Amino acid sequence: MLTLGLYVSTKNEGADTVVAKRSGGLTKWFKEDWVDISRPKKGGGYQKCGRKKAKKSRKGYPKCVPASKAARMTKAQRASAIRRKRAKPQGVKGRPTMVRTFAKKRRRMRRGKKR
Repeated sequence: MLTLGLYVSTKNEGADTVVAKRSGGLTKWFKEDWVDISRPKKGGGYQKCGRKKAKKSRKGYPKCVPASKAARMTKAQRASAIRRKRAKPQGVKGRPTMVRTFAKKRRRMRRGKKR
């Protein structure tokens, strides 16, 4: 069995056919455990991603990330992601609003240097 990028290639013994199966990409994305980092559980971890009608909900829009990514985020990173998500207008033209999970770092300009 050979691993080539996103595909796993298997060769059948006695036959000249090659079967390719996906082992990452969109398949992996769908199988991940998605959680809402804006709703922590009391015992640790986060509630599953998803919500009821937004107009009736007082909790705001969820910020969903894979559980593995949520576990390695700091408290400040989580708060920043939630704040940026809720600051944007939600559901414009019926599309979900997406923001970066990690904000881009801004470059500071040095004194006396022009760019």
